[in-house]
Amino acid sequence: MAEQLQTNASNGEWTTIIRPRTGWFDIDLQELWRYRDLIVLFVKRNFAVLYKQTILGPAWVLLNPLLTSVLFNVVFGGIAGLSTDGTPSFLFYMAGNTVWTFFSSCINNTANTFVANSQVFGKVYFPRLTMPISQALTSLINFLIQAAMFVLFWLYFFFTGADIHLTAWMWAVPLVLVQTMLLGLGVGIIVSSLTTKYRDLAIAVSFGVQLWMYVSPVVYPLSTLGESPRLAFLMRLNPMTAPIEIFRTATLGTGSAEMGMFVYSLVFTAVALVLGVVLFSRIEKTFMDTV
Repeated sequence: MAEQLQTNASNGEWTTIIRPRTGWFDIDLQELWRYRDLIVLFVKRNFAVLYKQTILGPAWVLLNPLLTSVLFNVVFGGIAGLSTDGTPSFLFYMAGNTVWTFFSSCINNTANTFVANSQVFGKVYFPRLTMPISQALTSLINFLIQAAMFVLFWLYFFFTGADIHLTAWMWAVPLVLVQTMLLGLGVGIIVSSLTTKYRDLAIAVSFGVQLWMYVSPVVYPLSTLGESPRLAFLMRLNPMTAPIEIFRTATLGTGSAEMGMFVYSLVFTAVALVLGVVLFSRIEKTFMDTV
Protein backbone atom coordinates (compact mmCIF):
# COMPACT_ATOMS: atom_id res chain seq x y z
CA MET A 1 0.00 0.00 0.00
CA ALA A 2 2.85 2.35 0.90
CA GLU A 3 4.62 1.55 -2.40
CA GLN A 4 1.46 2.25 -4.33
CA LEU A 5 1.05 5.61 -2.62
CA GLN A 6 4.69 6.47 -3.30
CA THR A 7 4.41 5.45 -6.96
CA ASN A 8 1.28 7.53 -7.37
CA ALA A 9 2.97 10.48 -5.72
CA SER A 10 6.05 10.16 -7.97
CA ASN A 11 3.82 10.11 -11.03
CA GLY A 12 2.18 13.32 -9.87
CA GLU A 13 -1.15 11.70 -9.19
CA TRP A 14 -3.29 12.53 -6.19
CA THR A 15 -3.57 9.82 -3.56
CA THR A 16 -6.42 11.46 -1.64
CA ILE A 17 -9.16 13.62 -3.08
CA ILE A 18 -11.32 15.76 -0.79
CA ARG A 19 -14.51 17.06 -2.31
CA PRO A 20 -17.10 19.38 -0.74
CA ARG A 21 -20.47 17.91 0.11
CA THR A 22 -23.16 19.85 -1.65
CA GLY A 23 -26.20 17.57 -1.63
CA TRP A 24 -29.03 17.60 0.87
CA PHE A 25 -28.45 13.98 1.82
CA ASP A 26 -24.65 13.94 2.10
CA ILE A 27 -24.63 12.29 5.53
CA ASP A 28 -21.89 9.78 6.27
CA LEU A 29 -23.14 7.56 9.10
CA GLN A 30 -20.04 5.34 8.86
CA GLU A 31 -17.85 8.36 9.52
CA LEU A 32 -20.02 9.24 12.51
CA TRP A 33 -19.51 5.72 13.88
CA ARG A 34 -15.73 6.03 13.43
CA TYR A 35 -15.82 9.10 15.65
CA ARG A 36 -17.68 7.33 18.48
CA ASP A 37 -14.69 7.80 20.79
CA LEU A 38 -15.01 11.55 20.28
CA ILE A 39 -18.68 11.35 21.26
CA VAL A 40 -17.66 9.65 24.52
CA LEU A 41 -15.11 12.40 25.18
CA PHE A 42 -17.76 15.07 24.56
CA VAL A 43 -20.12 13.34 27.01
CA LYS A 44 -17.39 13.40 29.69
CA ARG A 45 -16.70 17.03 28.89
CA ASN A 46 -20.39 17.91 29.22
CA PHE A 47 -20.50 16.52 32.74
CA ALA A 48 -17.29 18.28 33.72
CA VAL A 49 -18.48 21.64 32.39
CA LEU A 50 -22.00 21.29 33.80
CA TYR A 51 -20.97 20.67 37.39
CA LYS A 52 -17.68 22.55 37.50
CA GLN A 53 -17.42 25.02 40.43
CA THR A 54 -20.77 23.97 41.89
CA ILE A 55 -21.36 23.24 45.57
CA LEU A 56 -23.57 20.17 45.19
CA GLY A 57 -22.14 18.96 41.87
CA PRO A 58 -23.96 15.99 40.28
CA ALA A 59 -26.50 16.06 43.13
CA TRP A 60 -28.37 18.65 41.07
CA VAL A 61 -29.37 15.83 38.73
CA LEU A 62 -31.54 14.47 41.54
CA LEU A 63 -32.51 17.73 43.22
CA ASN A 64 -34.00 19.38 40.14
CA PRO A 65 -36.74 16.77 39.44
CA LEU A 66 -37.25 16.14 43.16
CA LEU A 67 -37.89 19.80 44.02
CA THR A 68 -40.00 20.27 40.90
CA SER A 69 -42.14 17.26 41.79
CA VAL A 70 -42.63 18.58 45.32
CA LEU A 71 -43.65 21.97 43.90
CA PHE A 72 -46.10 20.37 41.46
CA ASN A 73 -47.51 18.27 44.30
CA VAL A 74 -48.17 21.36 46.41
CA VAL A 75 -49.45 23.68 43.67
CA PHE A 76 -51.33 21.41 41.29
CA GLY A 77 -52.19 18.56 43.65
CA GLY A 78 -52.81 20.47 46.88
CA ILE A 79 -53.96 23.95 45.86
CA ALA A 80 -55.48 23.35 42.41
CA GLY A 81 -56.71 19.87 43.32
CA LEU A 82 -56.06 18.35 39.90
CA SER A 83 -56.85 14.68 39.48
CA THR A 84 -54.04 12.12 39.42
CA ASP A 85 -56.23 9.14 38.49
CA GLY A 86 -56.16 7.78 42.03
CA THR A 87 -52.38 7.34 42.22
CA PRO A 88 -50.16 9.06 44.82
CA SER A 89 -49.82 12.60 43.54
CA PHE A 90 -46.10 12.82 44.27
CA LEU A 91 -45.35 9.72 42.17
CA PHE A 92 -47.72 10.92 39.45
CA TYR A 93 -45.89 14.23 39.08
CA MET A 94 -42.46 12.66 39.40
CA ALA A 95 -43.22 10.18 36.59
CA GLY A 96 -44.34 12.91 34.21
CA ASN A 97 -41.63 15.34 35.26
CA THR A 98 -38.84 12.77 34.86
CA VAL A 99 -39.79 12.04 31.24
CA TRP A 100 -40.36 15.70 30.44
CA THR A 101 -37.04 16.81 31.97
CA PHE A 102 -35.28 14.26 29.78
CA PHE A 103 -37.00 15.58 26.65
CA SER A 104 -36.55 19.28 27.43
CA SER A 105 -32.87 18.87 28.28
CA CYS A 106 -32.29 17.16 24.92
CA ILE A 107 -33.79 20.18 23.15
CA ASN A 108 -32.18 22.90 25.26
CA ASN A 109 -28.73 21.34 25.23
CA THR A 110 -28.64 20.88 21.45
CA ALA A 111 -30.35 24.14 20.49
CA ASN A 112 -27.11 26.16 20.61
CA THR A 113 -24.82 23.61 18.98
CA PHE A 114 -23.55 25.84 16.17
CA VAL A 115 -23.37 29.12 18.07
CA ALA A 116 -21.82 27.70 21.25
CA ASN A 117 -19.18 25.66 19.41
CA SER A 118 -18.39 27.98 16.51
CA GLN A 119 -14.76 28.47 17.61
CA VAL A 120 -14.14 24.72 17.73
CA PHE A 121 -15.90 24.11 14.43
CA GLY A 122 -13.75 26.75 12.76
CA LYS A 123 -10.44 25.18 13.79
CA VAL A 124 -10.65 21.44 13.31
CA TYR A 125 -12.75 19.01 11.30
CA PHE A 126 -14.91 16.31 12.80
CA PRO A 127 -18.51 15.24 12.13
CA ARG A 128 -20.59 18.09 13.54
CA LEU A 129 -23.39 15.74 14.54
CA THR A 130 -21.13 14.35 17.27
CA MET A 131 -21.88 17.48 19.31
CA PRO A 132 -25.70 17.23 19.53
CA ILE A 133 -25.52 13.44 19.86
CA SER A 134 -23.21 13.77 22.85
CA GLN A 135 -25.63 16.25 24.44
CA ALA A 136 -28.53 13.83 23.96
CA LEU A 137 -26.52 10.98 25.50
CA THR A 138 -25.64 13.23 28.45
CA SER A 139 -29.35 13.85 28.97
CA LEU A 140 -29.99 10.11 28.77
CA ILE A 141 -27.45 9.41 31.54
CA ASN A 142 -29.06 12.10 33.70
CA PHE A 143 -32.45 10.52 33.06
CA LEU A 144 -31.22 7.08 34.15
CA ILE A 145 -29.98 8.60 37.42
CA GLN A 146 -33.33 10.30 37.96
CA ALA A 147 -35.16 7.08 37.05
CA ALA A 148 -33.23 5.27 39.79
CA MET A 149 -34.54 7.83 42.28
CA PHE A 150 -38.06 7.31 40.91
CA VAL A 151 -37.71 3.55 41.48
CA LEU A 152 -36.78 4.14 45.12
CA PHE A 153 -39.86 6.26 45.71
CA TRP A 154 -41.97 3.74 43.79
CA LEU A 155 -40.80 0.95 46.07
CA TYR A 156 -41.58 3.05 49.15
CA PHE A 157 -45.15 3.78 48.04
CA PHE A 158 -45.66 0.20 46.87
CA PHE A 159 -44.68 -1.36 50.19
CA THR A 160 -46.74 1.18 52.12
CA GLY A 161 -49.89 0.01 50.36
CA ALA A 162 -50.33 2.55 47.56
CA ASP A 163 -52.49 1.49 44.63
CA ILE A 164 -49.72 1.24 42.03
CA HIS A 165 -48.51 -1.68 39.92
CA LEU A 166 -46.53 -2.47 36.80
CA THR A 167 -48.38 -3.27 33.60
CA ALA A 168 -47.64 -5.00 30.29
CA TRP A 169 -46.67 -1.62 28.83
CA MET A 170 -43.26 -2.06 30.49
CA TRP A 171 -42.09 -3.65 27.24
CA ALA A 172 -42.49 -0.26 25.53
CA VAL A 173 -40.53 1.78 28.09
CA PRO A 174 -37.06 1.25 26.49
CA LEU A 175 -38.50 2.18 23.09
CA VAL A 176 -40.20 5.22 24.61
CA LEU A 177 -36.89 6.40 26.09
CA VAL A 178 -35.10 6.08 22.75
CA GLN A 179 -37.98 7.82 20.99
CA THR A 180 -38.01 10.69 23.50
CA MET A 181 -34.27 11.19 23.08
CA LEU A 182 -34.50 11.14 19.28
CA LEU A 183 -37.46 13.52 19.28
CA GLY A 184 -35.58 15.97 21.50
CA LEU A 185 -32.49 15.55 19.32
CA GLY A 186 -34.45 16.15 16.12
CA VAL A 187 -36.21 19.27 17.41
CA GLY A 188 -32.99 20.52 18.99
CA ILE A 189 -30.87 20.29 15.85
CA ILE A 190 -33.62 21.95 13.81
CA VAL A 191 -33.49 24.88 16.21
CA SER A 192 -29.66 24.88 16.25
CA SER A 193 -29.62 25.02 12.45
CA LEU A 194 -32.03 27.96 12.34
CA THR A 195 -30.21 29.91 15.07
CA THR A 196 -27.21 30.38 12.79
CA LYS A 197 -29.25 33.07 11.02
CA TYR A 198 -31.89 33.90 13.61
CA ARG A 199 -30.21 34.24 17.01
CA ASP A 200 -33.40 35.16 18.86
CA LEU A 201 -34.68 31.62 18.33
CA ALA A 202 -32.22 30.48 20.99
CA ILE A 203 -34.00 32.77 23.44
CA ALA A 204 -37.46 31.75 22.30
CA VAL A 205 -36.79 28.00 22.50
CA SER A 206 -36.47 27.98 26.30
CA PHE A 207 -39.79 29.80 26.65
CA GLY A 208 -41.37 27.59 24.01
CA VAL A 209 -40.33 24.39 25.79
CA GLN A 210 -41.95 25.66 29.00
CA LEU A 211 -45.19 26.34 27.15
CA TRP A 212 -44.98 22.92 25.52
CA MET A 213 -44.91 21.33 28.97
CA TYR A 214 -48.29 22.81 29.89
CA VAL A 215 -49.93 21.39 26.75
CA SER A 216 -48.48 17.97 27.63
CA PRO A 217 -49.96 15.67 30.32
CA VAL A 218 -47.20 16.39 32.83
CA VAL A 219 -49.25 17.96 35.62
CA TYR A 220 -52.61 16.43 34.67
CA PRO A 221 -53.70 13.10 33.18
CA LEU A 222 -55.10 12.80 29.68
CA SER A 223 -58.27 11.34 31.17
CA THR A 224 -59.25 14.77 32.56
CA LEU A 225 -59.92 15.92 28.99
CA GLY A 226 -62.47 13.16 28.41
CA GLU A 227 -65.35 15.63 28.68
CA SER A 228 -63.88 17.71 25.85
CA PRO A 229 -63.27 15.49 22.80
CA ARG A 230 -61.76 18.36 20.82
CA LEU A 231 -59.14 19.12 23.48
CA ALA A 232 -58.43 15.41 23.89
CA PHE A 233 -57.87 15.10 20.13
CA LEU A 234 -55.53 18.10 20.09
CA MET A 235 -53.64 16.66 23.05
CA ARG A 236 -53.12 13.40 21.18
CA LEU A 237 -51.49 15.38 18.36
CA ASN A 238 -48.76 16.35 20.80
CA PRO A 239 -45.92 13.83 20.16
CA MET A 240 -44.93 13.92 23.84
CA THR A 241 -48.36 12.82 25.06
CA ALA A 242 -47.77 9.15 24.22
CA PRO A 243 -44.35 8.81 25.94
CA ILE A 244 -45.59 10.39 29.17
CA GLU A 245 -48.83 8.40 29.27
CA ILE A 246 -47.08 5.14 28.42
CA PHE A 247 -44.47 5.67 31.14
CA ARG A 248 -47.20 6.32 33.70
CA THR A 249 -49.28 3.38 32.54
CA ALA A 250 -46.27 1.07 32.65
CA THR A 251 -45.03 2.10 36.10
CA LEU A 252 -48.14 3.26 37.96
CA GLY A 253 -50.91 1.22 36.36
CA THR A 254 -52.84 4.32 35.38
CA GLY A 255 -52.93 6.43 32.25
CA SER A 256 -54.33 6.50 28.74
CA ALA A 257 -51.72 4.60 26.75
CA GLU A 258 -52.94 3.82 23.25
CA MET A 259 -51.12 1.97 20.48
CA GLY A 260 -52.39 4.34 17.79
CA MET A 261 -51.15 7.36 19.70
CA PHE A 262 -47.79 5.64 20.19
CA VAL A 263 -47.41 4.86 16.47
CA TYR A 264 -48.25 8.47 15.59
CA SER A 265 -45.60 9.69 18.02
CA LEU A 266 -43.01 7.34 16.49
CA VAL A 267 -43.79 8.59 12.98
CA PHE A 268 -43.62 12.22 14.12
CA THR A 269 -40.25 11.53 15.75
CA ALA A 270 -38.88 9.89 12.60
CA VAL A 271 -39.96 12.85 10.45
CA ALA A 272 -38.52 15.41 12.89
CA LEU A 273 -35.22 13.53 13.16
CA VAL A 274 -34.77 13.11 9.40
CA LEU A 275 -35.69 16.75 8.78
CA GLY A 276 -33.34 17.88 11.52
CA VAL A 277 -30.38 15.81 10.32
CA VAL A 278 -30.83 16.91 6.69
CA LEU A 279 -31.17 20.57 7.68
CA PHE A 280 -28.21 20.29 10.04
CA SER A 281 -26.08 18.70 7.33
CA ARG A 282 -27.03 21.46 4.92
CA ILE A 283 -26.38 24.33 7.32
CA GLU A 284 -23.02 23.03 8.59
CA LYS A 285 -21.48 23.63 5.16
CA THR A 286 -21.98 27.40 5.32
CA PHE A 287 -22.61 28.24 8.97
CA MET A 288 -19.13 29.76 9.49
CA ASP A 289 -20.15 32.52 7.04
CA THR A 290 -23.21 33.44 9.09
CA VAL A 291 -22.27 32.79 12.73
